[in-house]
Amino acid sequence: MASGVQMSAPVCLIENTKEQMKVNQKSLEILSSITNPVVVVAIVGLCRTGKSYLMNKLAGKKSGFSLGSTVQSHTKGIWMWCVPHPKKLNHTLVLLDTEGLGDVEKGNNKNDTWIFALSVLLSSTFVYNSMGTINQQAMDQLHYVTELSECIRSKSAPNSDEVENSSDFVSFFPDFVWTVRDFTLELEIDGKPITSDEYLEAALKPKKGKPEEVKMFNLPRQCIRQFFPKKKCFIFDRPVHRKKLSQLEKLNDSELDPEFVEQVKSFCSYIFQDSQVKTLQGGITVNGPRLENLVLTYLEAITSGDMPCIENAVLALSQIENSAAVQRALTYYEEMMKQRVQFPTETLRELLDIHATCEKEAIEVFMKDSFKDVGQKFQKELADQLETKREAFCKQNLHESTKRCRTLLQDIFSPLEEEVKQGAFSKPGGYHLFVQRNKDLKQKYYQQPRKGIQAEETLQEYMKSKKDVVEAILQADQSLSAKERDIEVERVKAQAAEAAAKHLEELQKTTLEMMEQKEKSHQEHIKQLTEKMETERKLMVAEQERALALKLKEQEDLLKGGFRDETERLQKQINSLENQLENSKSGWGICVIS
Repeated sequence: MASGVQMSAPVCLIENTKEQMKVNQKSLEILSSITNPVVVVAIVGLCRTGKSYLMNKLAGKKSGFSLGSTVQSHTKGIWMWCVPHPKKLNHTLVLLDTEGLGDVEKGNNKNDTWIFALSVLLSSTFVYNSMGTINQQAMDQLHYVTELSECIRSKSAPNSDEVENSSDFVSFFPDFVWTVRDFTLELEIDGKPITSDEYLEAALKPKKGKPEEVKMFNLPRQCIRQFFPKKKCFIFDRPVHRKKLSQLEKLNDSELDPEFVEQVKSFCSYIFQDSQVKTLQGGITVNGPRLENLVLTYLEAITSGDMPCIENAVLALSQIENSAAVQRALTYYEEMMKQRVQFPTETLRELLDIHATCEKEAIEVFMKDSFKDVGQKFQKELADQLETKREAFCKQNLHESTKRCRTLLQDIFSPLEEEVKQGAFSKPGGYHLFVQRNKDLKQKYYQQPRKGIQAEETLQEYMKSKKDVVEAILQADQSLSAKERDIEVERVKAQAAEAAAKHLEELQKTTLEMMEQKEKSHQEHIKQLTEKMETERKLMVAEQERALALKLKEQEDLLKGGFRDETERLQKQINSLENQLENSKSGWGICVIS
């Protein structure tokens, strides 16, 4: 894959021991190196239902995830296999295989719920694998889904309205795929053939009756519909005779039931084509490092006895990402400035123009990787740091200019200083000769390129240091009358006053240019922030529209079935989603950096 990661076999992501669940550091190192967007497919189900076989097929391998052909459960915790996505260029397919739920060897099944919840939280497609048919027993075995709202929070401050709050899960829960293994029934209802998806929809329909009588029947079905608005079903025939199941990973497709082979191909094709990139609320794309941080955040909450909170996890991730984005932007700015600035610049404007270009690009670097920057805390930090670095480059520019000018003055005027020492101008007419010589050397100095913005100030500083020498030559020139000396003194004073006035003007110009640049920087930050927020708003709208469309379709199906009570409950969720969508479309709550 583009990130350079090549996994020949799966590694354990989360170890599930008798004491606790913990992260395998090797898996985190792998995730941290994957810069591509990730499509995360997790599979859960009871022990020995063939989960690993499907995951190996998705990896394009015969073996890898342990199949566990005996009655003993093999997979413990959550195992991970990262492979190049077979259909999406520059994407990585992350496969998560989980230990079997309900393993009698565990004795304590409390971690089953957390394995189930983590699989939901980390995946973009969640596969539930079961055997036989989708009947009440299968639903009872899927009781973990009814516990999701008790072990996952969407927001740090939960909504008091439990039903309305459940609509928050819709936008970040994965797509749901139910795979039914060793299916032996005919796909038909009332003598009419149906698809596997229609079979699932029929199995998920609630039962009419008194609430207390139908509660246990309806609850898992309601939770699946409530949490997973997008659902898909695949059925699989038995692959081979039962006695050959232990050799399944060694058998070629030609040795398997042809129907089963086609069913597996159809399943893999759907996962490759339809499974989406893992995203966070607001359409934030997840890559390897972001998935790594999500794993750590969720597991830390679980092991500390807390409930994993989606909002807190996203905010914690944003703190890490935004801080790193600031550093990347600052590093980029410094590197570009060092490449593009040739010290000293002839004018301050030249330096500020290069700064403006580098700053614009640095802000783009920050915007690309940052998200959920509450109150633009990190962008303000970036703005302050860029201003500090700009000032440092300005100071360096001054220093380099002064250094070069002093070197030039020393080289150009040292012969004149030597002539003064030898008394070349201590004679009648020597003063005018000195003035002309000085004028010629000044002209030579002015002709030198790339002196920078300190050229005039450094020259005046040098001339001022030679004031006593000039005065001595003037007074020693016997050819000048007292009046001529006085006129010459006044002329020198006027030149000094003119130079001081010019210097003051330059300082005022510099101050104005710096103020203008500061305002331009501020406007650039606002411009890019506004564009980013508009992009995020559109992603949020699209996300909410998808969720709403799925809920409306569900409501329509329930109405056709005559389940009026269910549709009334669903209407609360629809109203909540419609309000969120209206706020997103109007840009309510959006603010920009001040």
